[in-house]
Amino acid sequence: MTSTSSPNPAAPRTSRRIVGISLVILAALIAAFFVFASLYTEFLWFDQLGFTTVLTTQWFATALMFTLGFLGMAVPLFVVIQLAYRLRPVYVRLSSQLDRYQEVIEPLRRLAMWGMPVFFGLFAGFSAASQWKTVWLWANGVATDSVDPQFGLDTGFYMFAMPFYSILLAFVSAVLLLCLLVTALVSYLYGSVRIGQGELRISKPARIQLAVIAGLYLLVQAVSLWLDRFKTLVAPEGRITGAAYTSVNATIPGLAIVAVIAAVVAVLFFVTAVIGRWRFPLAGTALLIVASLVVGVGYPWIVTTFQVKPNENAYQAEFYQRNIDGTKDAYGLSDVEITSFTAKTDAEAGQLREDADTTASIRIIDPKIVDDVIRQQDQARDYYQFPQTLDVDRYQIDGKSQDAVVAVRDLDIKNLGDSDTWNNRVAVYTHGYGLLAMAGNDRTASGEPVFLERGMPTSGALSSAEEYEPRIYFGEKSPEYSIVGAPKGSDPVEIDYASGTDGESNTTTTFTGNGGPAIGDTFTKLLYALKFQSEQILFSNLVNEKSQILYDRDPKTRVQKVAPYLEVDSDPYPSVVDGRIVWIVDAYTTSDSYPYSKSVSLSEAIADSSTPTPTLAIDEINYIRNSVKATVDAYDGSVTLYAWDETDPVLQTWQKVYPSTLKPISEMSGDLMSHVRYPTDLFKVQRDLLGIYHIDDAGSFAQLDNRWQTPKDPRSKDLLQPPYYLSMKMPGQDTARFSMFSTFIPASGTSGSSRDVLMGYLGVDSDAGSEAGVKAEGYGTLRLLEINDATTVPGPGQVQNSFDTDPFVAPKLNVLAIGKSEVAYGNLLTLPVGGGLLYVQPVYLQSTDNTQVPKLRSVLVAFGGNVAIEDTLTAALDSLFGGSAGATGGDDQVTPTTPPDTGETPGTGETPPATDARAEALAAAGQALSDREAALKSGDLTKFAEADERLTDAVQTLIELDDAAGE
Repeated sequence: MTSTSSPNPAAPRTSRRIVGISLVILAALIAAFFVFASLYTEFLWFDQLGFTTVLTTQWFATALMFTLGFLGMAVPLFVVIQLAYRLRPVYVRLSSQLDRYQEVIEPLRRLAMWGMPVFFGLFAGFSAASQWKTVWLWANGVATDSVDPQFGLDTGFYMFAMPFYSILLAFVSAVLLLCLLVTALVSYLYGSVRIGQGELRISKPARIQLAVIAGLYLLVQAVSLWLDRFKTLVAPEGRITGAAYTSVNATIPGLAIVAVIAAVVAVLFFVTAVIGRWRFPLAGTALLIVASLVVGVGYPWIVTTFQVKPNENAYQAEFYQRNIDGTKDAYGLSDVEITSFTAKTDAEAGQLREDADTTASIRIIDPKIVDDVIRQQDQARDYYQFPQTLDVDRYQIDGKSQDAVVAVRDLDIKNLGDSDTWNNRVAVYTHGYGLLAMAGNDRTASGEPVFLERGMPTSGALSSAEEYEPRIYFGEKSPEYSIVGAPKGSDPVEIDYASGTDGESNTTTTFTGNGGPAIGDTFTKLLYALKFQSEQILFSNLVNEKSQILYDRDPKTRVQKVAPYLEVDSDPYPSVVDGRIVWIVDAYTTSDSYPYSKSVSLSEAIADSSTPTPTLAIDEINYIRNSVKATVDAYDGSVTLYAWDETDPVLQTWQKVYPSTLKPISEMSGDLMSHVRYPTDLFKVQRDLLGIYHIDDAGSFAQLDNRWQTPKDPRSKDLLQPPYYLSMKMPGQDTARFSMFSTFIPASGTSGSSRDVLMGYLGVDSDAGSEAGVKAEGYGTLRLLEINDATTVPGPGQVQNSFDTDPFVAPKLNVLAIGKSEVAYGNLLTLPVGGGLLYVQPVYLQSTDNTQVPKLRSVLVAFGGNVAIEDTLTAALDSLFGGSAGATGGDDQVTPTTPPDTGETPGTGETPPATDARAEALAAAGQALSDREAALKSGDLTKFAEADERLTDAVQTLIELDDAAGE
């Protein structure tokens, strides 16, 4: 007989298992390759820039901390689980309930005994890995040579060591607590701990294990409580940061007492592990709880309620002074030069004679308005763009320092239109072109900026260097990535600029620098195709053996990546340095644990109408230094970091973590030094703090009788007025210096209202000089003018209101806005000249149609209670100061309107009508506007129509005159 084999029912299950395992392995390999692609491309980016050690340090530190965190949690858990299980009583009667528990758990016991340590170990590893910076700061921390006023410890302990001890104690506490809970659970499940008939029975092995772990946990808590004494110096208490009267006299001693009690109770648990008596540690634990409530909560409350609050100013004076001193040290405010300033309010002829250098440098070109001008005149193509707010710099031109408003012409590939293909986005439209610069203090007769550098190809005073490089491959608006480079002799495909020779519409070029990782081989193409999820990278013929891929091109991003310990300023600015366009980026070291220093929100402190929504890596701080100046080459993206403040202990510590990544200041060229300026964000933080901390004595600080605030921007009521750069001579200085300025008004009361009068004027020397590797004397010096209460100086809001309502100024502004025109007000600048405070505001006129090209038509000025408006700054100053101010503005070559002498008092807003054609047209328009409004109120439609016709004729005349002037 023949026998037939029966089918094996296990075969399909085995096949499915093999297929399932294979799919899991395949998915894991694919995921691993994606992770590898991400890591390796990141390595290529850092390697090309020459900062490989930064990345490898981070990888090593993260991996080491993950391993330590994983082992630190998993090993103790595994040990206590094994001990609790292996030392269980073998012959013991369990309740039926526990029997059922064990029946359910037993099949999973081995998995649970290994799985729980691994599960919690992974969580601990990831948590520890995220704290690697704290650990490395502790390991490399340096002494600061300053001590805290309470414990006499070096402040480096608080900045570098205390944060590490805090996370270490928190980690150990979590491990011990989890071990205690798991031990109790396993001991209960396997009979080592039995509860029944009102009795608790614990086997000897379980007792020893539980008591030892509990003792260790309490010992750690004792150390943690002892450390909490030092934390009071960086914690808020009442109105200040740092330990005040209650903390010093109640909380700190109380924490010491509770820490000692916790240590004693820990010893009692160790004793219990030996002798088996639980009553002593349990009684000690109860005592610890009571002591914590009485000494840690009750006594501080009594001290605060019955001692401090009734006598707050006297009791807190010493600690207020500590906070004042600590805050000033932490924010670089200890050496502010404070001068009492009695401001003049009367305008007299010749009053500005001693301030001629300052008035000639007054910036009337507003960086927030002229972007529309250069967009219309110099954008050239839709695929170029300029920033909405331009930057302020200065250049040596014809041997003189010239303040300039600058911007780079960057790409805007969103406007490629029909040309928006992958090839064009990635390989053709790869870079912007040229830096535009305008004189900050001058304009043409038609109201347009005076250009120092412009055009495609670029030309002007800034591109005179023989090797000048105008191309912008790395900018704030550069594409996500571009692929550039080609073999010699191949035809260039990259659009260079929008004009060409021999009838060509464009000039093309090929990138020849070293700006990104090489992407010529197939494997690297595959990695970047995965990174950017673009298969075209792998198959495009435009990617060749000489190709490089450029990405992470924003200057802030590049600096932040190569120096991850720094907070980057929100306002990088472009400069022409040694024949190349570079981005200059200020960067800060910060800390949030400087003793007795006030904490501030960095994002709130720097937010204003120029930076309404700052994006920051770090926010809450109580220490800051501008420790690094960085440059990013706009052509090849190379990043250079300079140690600007080598005395900063935080920077010294990070230099030990990342050695050889910073260059000394001695390697900065003289040309670069001439463009370095005091950083905007740091100045904003300092002015925010000086609103309160301009006060030096604890008595005034306690009374809060002289708090200031930064005024609102008169044209952006919900946002603060931004600081501004000017070349100006402050009272007490011998010469004008490139500086940054801001003002103060009284702080708002509880109702939210504030008097808009000037209380202070803050300036900082921002010129680092032009000598290679040497800071100019005085750079970074903060100068604060405290305006004497004897005179009342209007604040920016009051002055803007005067401009809007003055009986002479308002009609003239209304006339400017007639028809299809609207008035745009420029930055309102405040300058301490002529013994008082001078306000200057440029007035632009632009069309209400789609094409808006603002033109500077007039300049508003105010001094004391007087205001004036004229076509030029020079004319406005002369009008304001009695016909001859004694100084001129930078626009003194622009022909102003000249008023006849009618005997009216100049500078009071009652400027007589002009006699030239434009002035006559303005006067006619103003009269017609007044007549029309009067006719409308009286209901006389005939007179209304007649006045309206005269108004139309006058406006038409003005338009024709302006067009003629523009030609």
